[in-house]
Amino acid sequence: MRVRDFKQYAKDLLYIALPIIMGNLGFIMIGAGDVWVAAKHSTQTLAAISIANAIISCILTVCIGLVGSVSPVLSNLRGQHKSAKKYFYPTLRFAMTLAAITSFLILLTIPLIDKMNFADGLAPMIKQYMFVTVFSTFGATLHMAMKEFLQAFEIVFVPNLVTVFSVFLNILLNIIFVFGAGNIIPSMGVIGLAIASLITRYFMGLVLLIYCYSKMKLRNYNEKGYYKTLIKVGLPISLAVMVEFVAFNGIAIFMGRMSGVYAAAQNIICTLTTVSFMIPFAISNAIGVKVGFANGEENFVDLKRYSYIGTLMSVIFMACSAAVFGSIPKYLVEFFTNDTELINICIPIIYILCIFQLFDGIQISLAGIFKGIKKTNYVLLANFVAYWLVSLPLGYYLAFVKNLKLAGFWIGLVSSACVLCTILGTLLFREFKLLKAKFCDKLVR
Repeated sequence: MRVRDFKQYAKDLLYIALPIIMGNLGFIMIGAGDVWVAAKHSTQTLAAISIANAIISCILTVCIGLVGSVSPVLSNLRGQHKSAKKYFYPTLRFAMTLAAITSFLILLTIPLIDKMNFADGLAPMIKQYMFVTVFSTFGATLHMAMKEFLQAFEIVFVPNLVTVFSVFLNILLNIIFVFGAGNIIPSMGVIGLAIASLITRYFMGLVLLIYCYSKMKLRNYNEKGYYKTLIKVGLPISLAVMVEFVAFNGIAIFMGRMSGVYAAAQNIICTLTTVSFMIPFAISNAIGVKVGFANGEENFVDLKRYSYIGTLMSVIFMACSAAVFGSIPKYLVEFFTNDTELINICIPIIYILCIFQLFDGIQISLAGIFKGIKKTNYVLLANFVAYWLVSLPLGYYLAFVKNLKLAGFWIGLVSSACVLCTILGTLLFREFKLLKAKFCDKLVR
């Protein structure tokens, strides 16, 4: 492949990825703002929202994964030169149904908090935060559905600009509701964090809904086959995301039973890695769209080149990110907290995180390719093996038997990332051979 061709494929991916990067970083900075404000309030507050969000995320991931199937499914339809705009209302109905189910499941979980034996004082705060957060599920799901719908048409700038604006809105609301505003608004602590998130998520969702109505000519349409396709593509990927989220958030839950400070440390570490992860995640989304279009067109050359170049871009970025993280770990942690104990726990984990990032960049790119070719079952299988059969058992053994505590879990995550990349890479090589033979055979006919 010529250098000029390489630049063109990279440019095509970045055209989609850059606005998504902006939006994804904005989305994560909303969470980082929560962590920052919570840590300034107290380590106990940070520990409480860390555990609460860990539990909520494990439930919410199935909804996120299913809604995340919208853009690759519609991209494939566009690649086949079929109408995709008519699926706006079905997408909206699909998302709101999932939001209702998710909210109900979160509500059912709240009474169980008292039985989980968390450190003293955490349970009431966790329950308060979760109860208010339940009502923000509809706003968050609406935002993601509208963003996925627009992304399928490669409309990515406005949705992600909304997310960036919401970062500042969320921080402002957090400060007002957590610490209070004179005699007008009292200090609400944990509940204030949840209220700020609720307002921000509805703002993001409603703005994109209005934008879709103003941007596109939309008509009501219903086709059960569309829902079946979303579930077929999205369910494996949503379960795969759930498997991964349970592994990450399970660490906060396990460590929260030992001490709230470890749950707080896990939240800070996850916030840092998620900020850097958003770049390859955005590239993965772009890969999914471009590979999905090429798959619909049965263009194997474009499919393969977008896959390889996108993966290389992710790896290069994560290598740079690891170098930065390894150079200034103390400064990164001190941005969130001045708690000496918390800083001392986090710094050694960041060095382990640097190794994890390299493999994380590869695996998310490979997952994007599988979304594009609609083979998401493989991602579910690989994630289950890597995270549940390797990461959690090994991490638990190192953390509690070998007394490595939080570091033990992160060594387990590094091991699982290596296994995950190996499995996905092997399966993708096989799929490429099958796709090449299939498309070439049709050309001959």
